[in-house]
Amino acid sequence: MRSEDRMFIEAWNRTRPELLRRARRLADGHADRADDLMSATAIKALMFMRRSPDAMTDPDGFLFVVLRHVFLDSIRQQRRERAVIDDGVDVQDEQTHASGSIALSQMQRLELEEQLEGVVRAVRQLTREQRQLFGLRFVQELSYPVIAERLKVSEALVRKRVQLLRSRLRSRRQDAS
Repeated sequence: MRSEDRMFIEAWNRTRPELLRRARRLADGHADRADDLMSATAIKALMFMRRSPDAMTDPDGFLFVVLRHVFLDSIRQQRRERAVIDDGVDVQDEQTHASGSIALSQMQRLELEEQLEGVVRAVRQLTREQRQLFGLRFVQELSYPVIAERLKVSEALVRKRVQLLRSRLRSRRQDAS
C-alpha cells in the first residue's frame, strides 16, 4: 500500500465520525446528502493526497477543509443549475442531460483542485502560530470566544489575528494567480 493511501486511510478513520456529524449538519440532517458530501470528500482528498503528499502537514484538518469546499461547491452547483434550467427542454432527453452534467462536473473538479492547491500552498507558507489559528478557526470552526480561551488571549485579539490571517491568505492566493 502506498504511503499516501495509508496516510489518507488513517486520517479518514480518525476523523470519520466527526466528519459525518459535520456533513449531516451541513446537509440539514438529510442522510443521503450527507453521504454524498462524505463520498465526494473522500475522493477529492485522496486524489490530492496522492498528488501532493509532501504538502500534507495536517491530514485530519485537511479532510475538514475538503468537506467544507465540497459543500460550498454543491451549493454553487445548485445555484448554477437553477440558473440554467430551461422549462422548455424535455427532461426525458437523457443525452442532453447527461452531456451537460458531465461537462459541469469536470469543470467543478478542475476548479476545486485549483482552489485546494492554492489554499494548501498559502497555508504552508504561514508561521506555526498562524497555522494553529487557521486550524482552530477554519478547520475546527471554533467560535472566537473558544479560540480566545484556548490561546489565553482576548477575543478582540483573536478577531484581529483572524482578520490579518484572512488578508495574508488572500494576498498570497492573488500573488500565486
